[in-house]
Amino acid sequence: MNTQTKHYATITAGYWAFTLTDGAIRMLVVLYFHLLGYSPLEVAMLFLFYEFFGIVTNLVGGWLGARLGLNVTMHIGMALQIIALLMLTVTDSMLSVVYVMLAQALSGIAKDLNKMSAKSGVKSLVKTAKDDPKLFKWVAVLTGSKNALKGVGFFLGAFLLDLFGFRSALLVLAAGLLVVLLITYGLLPHEMGKAKNKPKFSQVFSQSREINWLSAARFFLFGARDIWFVVALPVFLYEKLGWSFSQVGSFIALWVIAYGIVQALTPNLLRQHQPTGKSASLLAFVLALVPAGIALALMQGWSPSTTIIIGLMVFGVVFAINSAVHSYLILAYAKHDKVALNVGFYYMANAGGRLTGTVLSGLIYQQAGMVACLWVSGVFVLVAMGLSLPLKEP
Repeated sequence: MNTQTKHYATITAGYWAFTLTDGAIRMLVVLYFHLLGYSPLEVAMLFLFYEFFGIVTNLVGGWLGARLGLNVTMHIGMALQIIALLMLTVTDSMLSVVYVMLAQALSGIAKDLNKMSAKSGVKSLVKTAKDDPKLFKWVAVLTGSKNALKGVGFFLGAFLLDLFGFRSALLVLAAGLLVVLLITYGLLPHEMGKAKNKPKFSQVFSQSREINWLSAARFFLFGARDIWFVVALPVFLYEKLGWSFSQVGSFIALWVIAYGIVQALTPNLLRQHQPTGKSASLLAFVLALVPAGIALALMQGWSPSTTIIIGLMVFGVVFAINSAVHSYLILAYAKHDKVALNVGFYYMANAGGRLTGTVLSGLIYQQAGMVACLWVSGVFVLVAMGLSLPLKEP
């Protein structure tokens, strides 16, 4: 195994470990606080700072990564996640909405520092144009495996909640992540991702035309997913279909695992063709048909459980391919000496879309139900399609 591959393996392993805790903490918070009597909108609001500070982190994190190196920012993210996990181990009387929002803010900062660092790190390992096929494959595998493990994290969170309870589950997750942090920090070069010339903070807004369009499309693409997935779906399965916590967690976990596998296989599904802007717009059009179809089926009185399960499977396949294409395009458009800045700006838009989708998920579901969430999701995907049309080939 050459040095390039070893570094890629280390980045991937660290990203995997972090992702397990990220998926688990999200499922723990959604299920536990719903059990405590929080409304869907209140549960959504718990993640408001998580997504908001993700926007800020990607903006500042790309700049920090370019100045300090991606190894440093990646492991700062892990350390902050450990602190966020420990913050939630206090007694129920201390778990006010504001306190939990602050803990989730720290977790959001941690997640986006880690993600920006890992994906920028992959780009920094691929130095020449002839390695572009490797870039598509590596970023697809990194992103896909991460999402598969986030699904495992959902299952792990629900399982630990049933088995040990809320606080013990958090302690187990924090201890495991600490071990990984200590191992991976020493295995990566400290100069990884550092810009030759220290960038000014104003440069985080100086992006290329393609990166601006792609970032705008990413905002609506991920907003479309989270509008019906983050709060509406778990609460719908628990309240309307009568599923247990473990059933909800297991189903969402399996979906995310399958979604991640499809992402990792996207280069093979596209027969190794390099994606273009046209790929992104065409895939978005296909994706928009899926939530609209699920909404129509529910309105026609079809079985809610069958409709949601089958519809979610189809949505997952098409969304996974969309996401993998986007993840490749941002790295393909990014310049080597500005990779952290470019990727940070792009994932700032991603976090903004997730924030919007999370809030709308709780609000729309509480006011109008699942069908309304699905219709708004379809509209968001159509906007993402329109924003992808001006993209040129990398």
